[in-house]
Amino acid sequence: MHLVGRPTNLVVMTPRDLWLRFETYHDVTYFSPESRAATDALGCKGGWMGYFGMRAAPLGAVPPEVVTAAFFTFHPRMVARALPDAWDVATPARYLEARLEGVDGALRRMLESLDLAEAADLAVAAATATPLAGRVLAAANRALPVPGEPHLALWWACTVLRESRGDGHVAALVAAGLGPCEALVLFDADKGLGADYLRRARGWTADEWAAAESALRERGLVDGGLTPAGRALRDDVERATDDAARDCWAEVDAARFTGLMTPVALRLGHLNEAMRTNPMAIDPVAQIAGQPDADRPGPRARMGT
Repeated sequence: MHLVGRPTNLVVMTPRDLWLRFETYHDVTYFSPESRAATDALGCKGGWMGYFGMRAAPLGAVPPEVVTAAFFTFHPRMVARALPDAWDVATPARYLEARLEGVDGALRRMLESLDLAEAADLAVAAATATPLAGRVLAAANRALPVPGEPHLALWWACTVLRESRGDGHVAALVAAGLGPCEALVLFDADKGLGADYLRRARGWTADEWAAAESALRERGLVDGGLTPAGRALRDDVERATDDAARDCWAEVDAARFTGLMTPVALRLGHLNEAMRTNPMAIDPVAQIAGQPDADRPGPRARMGT
């Protein structure tokens, strides 16, 4: 194993630089044909049951109310269509096995013989240092054993880091007085993925979306798009999310991790068709290349999911 010590360089990497790399690596959990095949083999009825089963499995066989609270932007009805039925299909332990099987197959296919040992050491050090207070999904994933192979140890760490950032983002949204559907409406006012798409992706009705939009309009946050107040609030939420994600890198060379993971993220961005064609996934190729909106986090990190 490579030694991981204090950073010795003066290059400062932002939490968003780091997020782009570990989020892209974590994405294979849900955006790869291997992962879908693994949950289909369990007997899941569709991709969403597999998604909720795999992502919630570290928490145990929890009821849908717990998952709705933790995942934040999904409508309770959407979660309830998958849970608790998913626990009748397979145990949480079996979902964890299927998750690892799918990730292993996807990473082996796309990364082949890349040496990921040093990146894994750095990421595991950061994940191990991640504060857990108030970060339930991060804590549940960090309690799982670290896989022995470097590509899977790196995935374990990226998953902990991703869920930790998501937990922090949900806290920032709640502190800003934003409900789940309101967070989506505000996001769409900024990014323009499309209200119909976002509603379907998270299970909200047109009436529920309109009510959230009306509530934000009354607060002066939207008016045919983001108002200055809406922009300021979104910036405050993102700043709080970034600030909550800094501490785990204090003793880890973040610049080295970024350098090691950049070609990995780019390769995954080019080869992972399931991620490229899904509007909810980030585009690491465009963002690393500095194309429009490259200085901002991608959709999921900004929606608290």
